Amino acid sequence: MPRAFLLILDSLGVGGAPDAASYGDEGANTFGHIAQIVPLHIPNLISLGLAHACEAASGHFPFWFQPSRLIGQWGFAVETSRGKDTPSGHWEIAGVPVLFDWGYFPNTNPCFPRDFTDALVAQCRLPGLLGNKHASGTEIMSELGEEHLATGKPIIYTSVDSVIQIAGHEAVFGLERLYATCSTARELANPLNIGRVIARPFLGTTAADFQRTAGRRDYAIPPPKPTLLDRLAASGRDIISLGKIGDIFAHRGTGRIIKAAGNRALFTETLQAAGALDDGGLLIANFVDFDSEYGHRRDVLGYASALEQFDSRLPELLAILRPRDILIITADHGNDPTWRGTDHTRECVPILMFAPGIAPGNIGRRPTFADIGQTIARHLGIPPLVNGTAWVS
Repeated sequence: MPRAFLLILDSLGVGGAPDAASYGDEGANTFGHIAQIVPLHIPNLISLGLAHACEAASGHFPFWFQPSRLIGQWGFAVETSRGKDTPSGHWEIAGVPVLFDWGYFPNTNPCFPRDFTDALVAQCRLPGLLGNKHASGTEIMSELGEEHLATGKPIIYTSVDSVIQIAGHEAVFGLERLYATCSTARELANPLNIGRVIARPFLGTTAADFQRTAGRRDYAIPPPKPTLLDRLAASGRDIISLGKIGDIFAHRGTGRIIKAAGNRALFTETLQAAGALDDGGLLIANFVDFDSEYGHRRDVLGYASALEQFDSRLPELLAILRPRDILIITADHGNDPTWRGTDHTRECVPILMFAPGIAPGNIGRRPTFADIGQTIARHLGIPPLVNGTAWVS
């Protein structure tokens, strides 16, 4: 039986979203703008069609990417979900677009409802809360980390996304206590229709050396309808979820879950897991560093370096694919490191598909991310999903 590998390069948008203006993101182009600034050496992604996908979506083709021999099928997809957040993008890829409105918090100080924060403090027996505003995670950690150490009050903040983030010192506040606090916050946030609560542990002693750790954990509400993963699980198929995939799908249909600290370690785990994936199975991985370490931090050079590192390891994965396997590389939204602010950007995403012996070609503009899930469903021989149209027979 065939197998499928789905690698999601978190935030690698290619611009061109038709509704970008309504999100304040008209002109954003994560890959295109990075490629304008940095002469990227990513021959494998280029041969899979990344530059061509960017040109098709946004009209931008960096001049130093000379047309190379294409070895895969390429195109781009338009997001139909109402948000530009991580769950919306992933769920739509898996066949379930988010057609409802998430809950958000106003950009005020304080930003969270008083009954929510009072209940969180009482139920978790906290000495209080710090932050309570829109903020960059790294900036608020530097701003309030020392006060957190002195008072024991966790740091709570949000962004333009539907999210509550809670930061605590891994050793002083305690990792398990932080997880318990976030779990309680998840329950309290359900009536507010908030997409995710994120635990943000960190270490260090002063603002000069505070660093986030690999203990991040996302508490997402479950998808409203069965996803590709649910359908595969119901069919008894093998599923391996790497990175934060398990958290994004609320651990529903996510099979064997593998965590790793950073893109490099995650790619190594992907290679090892590929050999263990059963026939008829799906391996799905999220490479979060592109988004969390470089997109949100507006680090163009760091993002470029991460792309080159990922590209350098792609031949290792291509070499171990079996004759009937397919590999699809895509993204869940944009996060243009040249853009204003620190939030996600509304963009189309690339679709790069490779299979041993595949005929290269242009799969064109896909009107929804759900076409990706539908294509995988057809390839793996399960009944079609409700949304999306496959581009393979």
